[in-house]
Amino acid sequence: MKSPLLSVCSVLAWCLVLLAGCTDAYLPEAIQAPPSFLVVDGFINPTGITTVKLSRTYAIGSPAAAPAETRAVVAIEDETGARYTLPETSVKGTYTSAALTLNPARKYRLRLNITGGKEYASDYVPVKLTPPIDSVTWKFESSEFRVLVSAHDATNRTRYYRWDYDETWEILPAYSTGLEYTNHALRFRAVPHPQICWGNDVARTVQIDKTTTQSQDVMSEHRLRVLPANTERLFRRYSIRVRQYALTKEEYDYWELMRKNTESIGSLFDAQPVQLTGNVHCLSNPTEVALGFVGAHSVVETRIFVTRSQLPAGVGTLSGFESCIPPEFVNLYPGTGESPEQILERVLGKFEYLPIVEGQNLLTGELGIFVAKPNCLDCRLRGTDVKPSYWP
Repeated sequence: MKSPLLSVCSVLAWCLVLLAGCTDAYLPEAIQAPPSFLVVDGFINPTGITTVKLSRTYAIGSPAAAPAETRAVVAIEDETGARYTLPETSVKGTYTSAALTLNPARKYRLRLNITGGKEYASDYVPVKLTPPIDSVTWKFESSEFRVLVSAHDATNRTRYYRWDYDETWEILPAYSTGLEYTNHALRFRAVPHPQICWGNDVARTVQIDKTTTQSQDVMSEHRLRVLPANTERLFRRYSIRVRQYALTKEEYDYWELMRKNTESIGSLFDAQPVQLTGNVHCLSNPTEVALGFVGAHSVVETRIFVTRSQLPAGVGTLSGFESCIPPEFVNLYPGTGESPEQILERVLGKFEYLPIVEGQNLLTGELGIFVAKPNCLDCRLRGTDVKPSYWP
C-alpha cells in the first residue's frame, strides 16, 4: 500500500501555509485555479511488479481527490530500447506491469504518452538492489511506543535508505447487542454486529536516512514510528508492515526536499519551501512542469506483531471507547403520558442511538432500555470486519 503523501498537490499552493498566520486570508488566483501539472507517483521495481499512479495537480483547498490521469500509454524502457508496458488497471490513473526481472546492469526510465498527444519521460536511472531489513523492533521510552528499523549493506553500496509502512490493529466495540430498531419496533437482529474489527493506517511522513558519514553501511535503529503510550492501537493486538528501499543520492535529495516541504514549515521564520520537480520531463514541451521522481529499486519488507501482554504495565490500556461507558439509560415508563413506542421512536428513530438491551436501572429501579451511539456498538464505523489474511 502506498503512502498518500506521494499524491503531491500543486507546488504553487505552498504559500498558503506561510500565510496561514495572517489576519486576513489571501487566496491568489493561481492557487484557486492552479495549472494542471502531471504528477507521476511510483518507481520501477526490477524484481517484481511496478505500479505507477498518474494524476493532476489541483487546488489545495479542494475537497475532491486529485484528478486521475486516465487512458495513458505507460512503459518502462531500458537504455538499449527494450520496453515493458504498464496497462491501466480498474483503478483509474493506476498502471501496473507484469512481474518483471530487469537487468541490474542497465539503466531504466518511465515513458508516458497521455491523452492529447503530450509525451513525458523520466531520466534514465541505475538499478539499486535493496538489502534485507535486519530487524524491526520496538521499545517503550519517554512515555512513547517507538518502532525502530535496522539494516546494513555489507557491500557499502546502499548508503541512502527510505521506508514506508502500513499499520493494522484490532478494534473491540464497547458493547454487543442482539437488538435493532426497525420498522418502528425493537426486534432481534438477524445478523449481529461484528465483535471485532480491524483498523488500518499508512505512513504519513517521509522516512529517510543515510550512512554516508559512517565507514560501514549500517543503519541502526532508525526511529520509524512513534505512538503515545495509551493509543487505542495497542489495546489488544497491533501490527506494522515495513517496506525498505535503496535510493540513489539524487532520489534521496528529492525525498529530503519533500520531507522539508511537508514537515518543516511552521512559520515565516522557517526555511521557505522549494519547488519539487523531480526527474520527469515533458518531451513535447520542455517548458512544461511535471512532478515526481521515478527511481529504480527493489523492495524488501517485514511485518511484526505486538500484543498487549508484551507491553509494560499501564501501556495500551485505552480502547478508544472510553466515552461510551457507561451506556445511556432511557426510561420507557416515565409517567409523562408518552408511550414506550413514542419514546423508542424519539430516541432510536433517527438512528442517532442504537439499542443495547432492555432492562432495569439498578440505581433507580426504572424499566427501560440501554442505548449507545452507533460508533460504540458498530466497529465497522472505525474499521473493517474483514479479517486480514495475515492476521493470526
